[in-house]
Amino acid sequence: MRLSRRAFVAGTASAAALAATSPALAQGGQWYAGTAVDGSVTYRTTNFGVVDPRWKRQMVVYNSPEKPGTIVIDTRNHYLYWIWENNTALRYGVGVGKEGFKWYGRARVDRKVLWPRWVPPEAMRKRSPNLPKMVEGGSPKNPLGPRGIYLFANGQDTGYRIHGNTAPWSIGKDASSGCIRMFNEDVIDLYQRTPIGTEVLVLEHLGGQENEGVRMEVKES
Repeated sequence: MRLSRRAFVAGTASAAALAATSPALAQGGQWYAGTAVDGSVTYRTTNFGVVDPRWKRQMVVYNSPEKPGTIVIDTRNHYLYWIWENNTALRYGVGVGKEGFKWYGRARVDRKVLWPRWVPPEAMRKRSPNLPKMVEGGSPKNPLGPRGIYLFANGQDTGYRIHGNTAPWSIGKDASSGCIRMFNEDVIDLYQRTPIGTEVLVLEHLGGQENEGVRMEVKES
């Protein structure tokens, strides 16, 4: 699989995006249940009582030719599947790239980071000049949340990540600049199940059996 220059630049620009939300939602409101401690970091926990049941982590029947332990992401329907055995999978609700930042293809996990720091790429800072140059891991302003799962193709960092978020209401929506965002509790769970070398398939469309070997690229309108 070759990663085009256009895809690489756009992917790097999509490391993460701060959620565009109303001031009321940004303050947390109904979306948070309290706090928890992870290592030395205290973070707000998700109030799953207000989350649509379809976005909650659950075991489902899922027919896939991928081997157990593979991550399959259905961006159209906002699901991430961790392939289990016997035609089942652990399904998570996710937020995906908004129009102009969608991508698909094969990659693998070559890096994992606890409470990763966020360095907005130059392309993103040009679009949003007020963004900071860097946000430390564990900061409540860091959109990557508690875990970063880094996707590589042919040994090259694609710039795409699977990570937590500061906007739980964005799960199930096209809201990011290309990265796959999860509830913080879910990305912690997935991180534990995902060793270095895990294969990742991002489907171009639901049931994308023809995606084998497709180039990773950004889908622009």
